Amino acid sequence: MRIRASSLLAIAIPVVFWSCSIRPVSFASSWPENTTRFWIGPEYWANRLQDWRIHNGRLECIDGTRPLRTVHLLTHWLGDKDGNLEMSVRTGIVSGRNLDSSAWGGFLIGAGSLDLDYRARAIIHHSSGQNGGLVAALDGNGAIVFYDNEDSLKTIKISLGKGDPFSRFAGEDIELKVSMQLQDGAYIVTLSARDYKTGRLLSEATIDNVDPLRLAGNIAIVANGGAGPDSASFWFRDWNVSGARLEVNKTHQFGPVLGALHTLSNGVLKMTVQMPPVAETDPQTVRLQIAKARRKKWRTVAEENITVPGWTATFRVSDWDDAEVHKYRVVYSMPVGGGELRDYFFEGAIRKDPVDENEIVVAAFTGNSNTSGSFQKNFAFTDHKLWFPHADIVNHVKARKPHLLVFTGDQVYESRPTSPDRSGEFSSYLDYLYKWYLWCWAYGELARDIPAVCLPDDHDVYHGNIWGAGGIKARSFPADGIYPDHYQGFEGHWRQDGGGYVMPADFVKMVERTQTSHLPDPYDPTPVAQGIGVYYTGMTYGGISFAILEDRKFKSSPSLLVPEGQVVNGFVQNANFEIQNADVPGAKLLGDRQLDFLQDWAADWRGAWMKVALSQTLFANLSTYPEHFKTDRGAPRLRPVSYGVIPEGYELARDMDSNGWPQTGRNRALRELRRGFAFMIGGDQHLGSIIHHGIDEWGDAGFSLCVPSIANLWPRRWYPPSSGVNRKPGMPSYTGSYLDGFGNHITVWAVSNPVISGHEPSELHDRAPGYGVVRLNKKGQTITIECWPRYADPGDPMAKQYPGWPMTISLLDNYGQKARAYLPDLRITGKDDPVVQVIKEKEREVVYTIRAKNGFFRPKVFALGEYTIRVGEPGVIEWKKFEHLEATESPPIQSLLVEF
Repeated sequence: MRIRASSLLAIAIPVVFWSCSIRPVSFASSWPENTTRFWIGPEYWANRLQDWRIHNGRLECIDGTRPLRTVHLLTHWLGDKDGNLEMSVRTGIVSGRNLDSSAWGGFLIGAGSLDLDYRARAIIHHSSGQNGGLVAALDGNGAIVFYDNEDSLKTIKISLGKGDPFSRFAGEDIELKVSMQLQDGAYIVTLSARDYKTGRLLSEATIDNVDPLRLAGNIAIVANGGAGPDSASFWFRDWNVSGARLEVNKTHQFGPVLGALHTLSNGVLKMTVQMPPVAETDPQTVRLQIAKARRKKWRTVAEENITVPGWTATFRVSDWDDAEVHKYRVVYSMPVGGGELRDYFFEGAIRKDPVDENEIVVAAFTGNSNTSGSFQKNFAFTDHKLWFPHADIVNHVKARKPHLLVFTGDQVYESRPTSPDRSGEFSSYLDYLYKWYLWCWAYGELARDIPAVCLPDDHDVYHGNIWGAGGIKARSFPADGIYPDHYQGFEGHWRQDGGGYVMPADFVKMVERTQTSHLPDPYDPTPVAQGIGVYYTGMTYGGISFAILEDRKFKSSPSLLVPEGQVVNGFVQNANFEIQNADVPGAKLLGDRQLDFLQDWAADWRGAWMKVALSQTLFANLSTYPEHFKTDRGAPRLRPVSYGVIPEGYELARDMDSNGWPQTGRNRALRELRRGFAFMIGGDQHLGSIIHHGIDEWGDAGFSLCVPSIANLWPRRWYPPSSGVNRKPGMPSYTGSYLDGFGNHITVWAVSNPVISGHEPSELHDRAPGYGVVRLNKKGQTITIECWPRYADPGDPMAKQYPGWPMTISLLDNYGQKARAYLPDLRITGKDDPVVQVIKEKEREVVYTIRAKNGFFRPKVFALGEYTIRVGEPGVIEWKKFEHLEATESPPIQSLLVEF
């Protein structure tokens, strides 16, 4: 029977770095004896991590209930050239359970088309669908079966068979052997089952006329679960593959070092190495070695134990020579076959601190969705639905040559590509790591050599929305099972809406350890409730001072603090509730100690020329929804429109998940940020934007860039019912000054609304995915804000940004409050670009701190009174202090001469 080639009719040419045309390529598995671990080895990718383990030299599928569990071979695959293949494996039943008749185990052949990245092919499992491959297996009844995994596991009629089905038993040891023979332009595929100990043929079956293109792609071990909750699964060992059609690339190995994140700040290097779940009997230490650029002599500078759960090792190296480029390698010694230890290396470079470069480039991201929803029946394993590993966006960002990477949250979506395990058991930890490892696999090549900041957000800790409430444990479900009326239909939000964390504290700590333990030391490391740590801190790199805000951990729950609003998932359900009443006393956005940190950070300009605040989301609610929406759950079904079309019937959203609520907390944060003239970068909202924030009036605080999602399944949009005030001529009607849904002052300059893009896949590109780039010019004190569509190729001179970008602002624009009075002009000699600090004497309050430009600064203030001005270079030279300066309504004629 000929199997249709389906989407494989277009012939793709694989990239092969090493192959052998003289003799067939071969592969043989080698799994260690006397070892139990949930990571199969560097040559493999298991779907899912928690579904497989190595146990005493065997590969075991330990989930006998779910469909199509796979272990893909990464280093070898089937190309499109002519040639035969032979593959064998020993298999049997994992003891202790009953084997369901509908269960089967064997081989998956030709999974994924060759034009699909090998990493994308490697996660094919769970579902049948386009490019799903061909299954050759032995079922629970002892019958050989062939299934078309492109067509709902449709049974393929056997053209020739030997032997009969046989009874299977717990102690069996069966050798499965599949062969592919090319004959008259098509393949004959044969699968046989033999008793491994005696060599006796138990059964054999053949299918013929298989299209050659149908067999190009990955090869994998597959185990399909039965229907019963106690269904047994299968073990495998001695997997051998050989044949002229086999292609090989040893660089496709992944692990045992899966990635490394690092930061460099004030002469301190911090690096977190991500390891797989190695066995307890495996070595538990990791070494960091460095060498000067262009030198080959390695020296060990740190050695750390692996922390479990999470399997990370964090290095902290003080007195780092940040004026030099250093090669680094992470070294891990892992047992291979026979118990011998082999050194594995993960190499990269620690760049010198670019403090001497005038322009510092930051690339920023949010919302890393790997797939178009979870793997389900008839999922198309093509780049239209399978967006991992995001090689296009990685390559485009690499071409921008950023100095720093900022990932603002949702590095992991708990339901993509597989449904989440929220049990809180050990399997939950592995479920997160499976998805986090996908992130490491996709972005590791960027982060290998470029410092990176990661801010885990709600989905990273398996929430829809999160109100950290100081780290408390989320409330339980109602004991009587009765929910308030406004929760009918929204019962799934009940626990998270009470504030705190739904998942166990150790799970949250593991997530934060994997993503944030490489950040500079916390400002105040005191844990919050449940012993959960904190990571808000400052970082100085390239002469830019960054505030890293974890703006979820202390935030109050509106469902508890605003009961009259009947708030569900951040949305008021009481139609008679006045939204200004949501700004209740005691509601927190940032915690008090975070605000203390911001106050100190804004005033501390040691080694800094500009300041940037990094947050999970922006300090406004820039979104609109159709008038009939009660929550945002309908957002994924909203269709994009043609560019220039402004749909009617939308109203301002009042989503308390944004940092637009609570309003008082939002304004307190903005006041502290503007004291340092800080520009803001955030994410989470799935909608790119430039906003000039206001507190008491439009534009009196700082500017922000909210970056678009890498891949967007929740496409928000900004279609306000009226045009903005003071909109600039020629600007879109949705720009200008507004009060957002909470009454916050915002001036909108640019928005990347979803539109019909004309780019395929439309399901990806019509939802306005992409990334942001911020160029910080230190000498000119300018900030250029860019927002790039995912499809925009940096090598194309015609490539355009989203409408409204780029935009350049002045550093001074980040304290946009109009001057109400002035202090004497400062004329400074003997010191280039010193720091100027203005202090209101009566309140003993730092009004602002900034680095003066070109020996001149005109200090504006916002009330009459007496002030102190300090001028100098923190930590280097003594401050010059001028006290009791009286502010005047007009700039004084006389200047202050400041001499160093």
